[in-house]
Amino acid sequence: MGRIKLENVTKKFGDLAVIPELNLTIEDGEFTVFVGPSGCGKSTLLRLIAGLEDVTAGRVLIDGEDVTEIPPSKRGLAMVFQTYALYPHMTVRKNIAFPLRMSGMSEAEQEKRIEAAAKALNLTDYLDRKPGQLSGGQRQRVAIGRAIVRDPTAFLFDEPLSNLDAALRVGMRLEISEMHNRLGTTMIYVTHDQVEAMTMADKIVVLQAGVIEQVGSPLELYRTPRNKFVAGFIGSPKMNFLEGDVAAKMGAHTIGVRPEHIRVASEPSEGCWKGTVGVAEHLGSDTFIHVHDVPGCDPMTVRMGGDMEINNGDKVYLTPEAGQIHKFDKEGMRVQ
Repeated sequence: MGRIKLENVTKKFGDLAVIPELNLTIEDGEFTVFVGPSGCGKSTLLRLIAGLEDVTAGRVLIDGEDVTEIPPSKRGLAMVFQTYALYPHMTVRKNIAFPLRMSGMSEAEQEKRIEAAAKALNLTDYLDRKPGQLSGGQRQRVAIGRAIVRDPTAFLFDEPLSNLDAALRVGMRLEISEMHNRLGTTMIYVTHDQVEAMTMADKIVVLQAGVIEQVGSPLELYRTPRNKFVAGFIGSPKMNFLEGDVAAKMGAHTIGVRPEHIRVASEPSEGCWKGTVGVAEHLGSDTFIHVHDVPGCDPMTVRMGGDMEINNGDKVYLTPEAGQIHKFDKEGMRVQ
C-alpha cells in the first residue's frame, strides 16, 4: 500500500508561507507529478512528504498513519535526487546494497534484491564497475536501483533527469514509466518540464507560489485548464493568448488557442486573422511558424505538418478550429 494524504499542510520559513494551507491525496499505485515553474514549492512539498522538512501545521498520512512527527528513515519511502549521490569508491553492486547493509539484511537476501534490481534496470553487466566508469544515465539508474531494493511504500523523485542530456532524458523517462508499470508502486515525481509531466503522469498537480492551481490527468489539464496559468503551462509549444477586440467579440477578456488547433491558409478569404511569418522551424515531422502582426497576439505560434513549405516573410491567414477556443475572464479563470 502507498496512499499518501496531506491534510491542511502548511510550511513557513519565518513569516513567509512557501506552502499555504494545502490538501492533497495521492492514491496507492498512482504516478503523480508535481509540476510548476522554479520556486513554485514543488520540491518543498516533496520534502515535507519525505520528512526532510518539518511541517509548520497540518498532517502527513501514509496509509492512514500520521507520520508528521516520524523521521524520514521510518516512513518507508525511497527518494531519488537530482544528483546521483553515489559513493565513487564503491562498485555498483555495493552502492545498490548500501541501504540494505545499513538495515542489517542477510547477505543472501541482499544479493537476491540486487540481482533483481540490476536486471530490471539493465545494470547486470555493470555491477562490478565504479560510478566513474558509467554514463550519466547509467549512474541515475544505479541511484534508482538503490531505491528499488528497499521495497518502499512509495518512490519520491526530485527532478532526477535534469542533469542528463536531451536524448538520455527521453530514454530515462521511458525506463521510469516502464518501471512503474512493472512495480505498481506509488511514485511522486517533481519536475519543471511539462513534457515529462504529460508523458509520465497518471495525475498532475500544477503548482504556483505553493498553491495547487489544478489537479487532474494530463488530458484533463490539456483539454480543460481551469485558469490561464495552467493553460499556458501545460502544452508544448504553449497556448497562444489573444486579448482586445478579438477576445471581446467572442465574449471573453482573453481567449486561448493551442498552436496545433490553428489552420493556415494563403488566401484572405480562408482565414480570420492575417499575419506575417517570422521564424519558421522545420523539424521534419512538424513545422512551427511564429507569426507576427496578429491582432491581440504577437507573435503567435502555429504548428503545421512537417512537409509544409513556408518561409520568413510569407503572408498567412489563420483560423482557430471550432470548439478549440478557450475563454478566460479578467482574473484569468476559465469561463468556457
